Amino acid sequence: MDMLNPFCGITRDARNVVRLTICGAGSLNILGTPAIKGLRDGIHQLATDASIRALIIAGQSEKAMIGGADIKEMATLDQATAERFITGLAGLCEAAREFPAPVIARIPGWCLGGGLEFAAACDFRVVAHDAKFSMPEVKVGIPSVIHAALLPRLIGWGRARWLIMTAATIDAPTALQWGLVDVVADPGQLDAAVERTVEMLLDCAPLALRAQKAMLKQWEELPLKESVELSVKVFGEAYLTGEPQRLMQGFIDRKR
Repeated sequence: MDMLNPFCGITRDARNVVRLTICGAGSLNILGTPAIKGLRDGIHQLATDASIRALIIAGQSEKAMIGGADIKEMATLDQATAERFITGLAGLCEAAREFPAPVIARIPGWCLGGGLEFAAACDFRVVAHDAKFSMPEVKVGIPSVIHAALLPRLIGWGRARWLIMTAATIDAPTALQWGLVDVVADPGQLDAAVERTVEMLLDCAPLALRAQKAMLKQWEELPLKESVELSVKVFGEAYLTGEPQRLMQGFIDRKR
């Protein structure tokens, strides 16, 4: 494993699938300011590599991908430092959301607070059968903020309100039923489930997939009319890459 910095361990396979392992943040990968900055910088560095087909985010242990933000650090904050801290965490979440290639969150164990906000900013959430999810901020005197704003889009207002305002913990089957996660792996099969997701992505045209991710991000923020108009331009630009001509002709030739 190569280290981009003390918090980012990187492996890359022959398919240009990169796995980023969160390091140096304890067994639950609790994120304080140094880890947040290190991970954000590492993801930004990888984002410049156009050859990457998919990015998998994982933790060093099976206890969590990201257990949450560092409550020991947060307990020392005042208004100004609190805003700086949460702005840093928002930047980390946005780095995953803006990453040009698909991002898969590999989630064992606990996924709490800031960890769930980061997971929501990833494209796909593949979780262990015994994973647990919670937004416990209101129990310690703070609201859930930043990319918790994605939760109503993922699971609807009612369920998001329940999760955020009651601080309830839900299990993996409930998270799947709600649409919070995409895949619940069988026991001992988390990496196999991640690999199946990777294989589906690798079956897709890489440039088209990057364009699709960028467009989905804009669809989240634009009204319908503007989304449709944007799509027309992106569709045309796809033909500048050569992928449609090559892949469609291959499909036609196979049918002959």
